[in-house]
Amino acid sequence: MKVGLLAHDSKKKLMQNFCIAYRGILTRHDLYATGTTGSLIQEVTNLKIHKFLPGETGGVRQLASQIEQGNLDMIIFLRDPSPEADGETELTEVIRLCDMYNIPIGTNLATAELLIHALERGELEWRNIG
Repeated sequence: MKVGLLAHDSKKKLMQNFCIAYRGILTRHDLYATGTTGSLIQEVTNLKIHKFLPGETGGVRQLASQIEQGNLDMIIFLRDPSPEADGETELTEVIRLCDMYNIPIGTNLATAELLIHALERGELEWRNIG
């Protein structure tokens, strides 16, 4: 499966810890991330990650384009719910596109863990049918 990973600045450390905890699952899938988030994850996990540009320089738009083209099966987007969060407009577009194209998205640690366990159990394989 193809998994997109992105995180607001205030959630990047949490994303690193999430990827450390679930490295065994993530290593069996194709991973895509915005540039900064992807680099931070690679630093601590050595996971192979296709990195787009940093989010603020077009990486979020590149990831959104992959959703539109049907190239991603799941998104983990650890977002900062505070009103001051960075890049909210583009990131809201990612959520909208996931809703539009039926892409499962985890926007907090609880939903991210539900999705990663579903991924491990093969419960997202329906995405390959069709």
